Amino acid sequence: MTIRVIIVDDQAMVRAGFAALLAAQSDIDVVGEAPDGVRGVELSRRTHPDIVLMDVRMPEMDGLEAARRLLTPPAGVTHRPRVLMLTTFDVDDYVYEALRAGASGFLLKDAPPDDLIAAVRVVASGDALLAPSVTRRLIADFARQTPAARGKPTLRLKALTQRETEVLTLVARGRSNTEIAESLVLAEQTVKTHVSRVLTKLGLRDRAQAVVFAYESGLVAAGE
Repeated sequence: MTIRVIIVDDQAMVRAGFAALLAAQSDIDVVGEAPDGVRGVELSRRTHPDIVLMDVRMPEMDGLEAARRLLTPPAGVTHRPRVLMLTTFDVDDYVYEALRAGASGFLLKDAPPDDLIAAVRVVASGDALLAPSVTRRLIADFARQTPAARGKPTLRLKALTQRETEVLTLVARGRSNTEIAESLVLAEQTVKTHVSRVLTKLGLRDRAQAVVFAYESGLVAAGE
């Protein structure tokens, strides 16, 4: 199945470079580009992409607000793409807010080309958070910086079984399904089923939101 992508970035050369790289892949189709958040939202509503590559800082409307509008659309709008944030900086508070709003992950603009291609495929699959060690560190930093939001166990966690709680904990630590299966001595398909149930019970869209939820609920402590 072809992955439909749009690129939203205020730098024309960045858009052109990413578009050329992704369009060269047989399973990715770049269906549009936009220079700011306002036009990015309009383009997404018109073209219905699977993935939106969204720059964090842009004129007119930044990537955070654009992501919010795409991921919490108004009544009558049913399409919700997956959003992959693009940033120039290792630490960016906008990134965390975007994850909390429902973005599926983020990628540094200077990442190797293969990482961009892999990121699009991973986010499109919805199967795993794009979480190299730097992502785990940044999410942990975010949790550490906002202690008031943590330490308050949520009633939503009580809906999970003990096994589901264990799976959520490992997801929050950036483990892949394969790694979780090995750790808990389960079949990988069983892990996928548990992850799906966790997301459904907690009302979360994907693993990115699950990671943030686990930190903010106090299930996982920063630095663990």
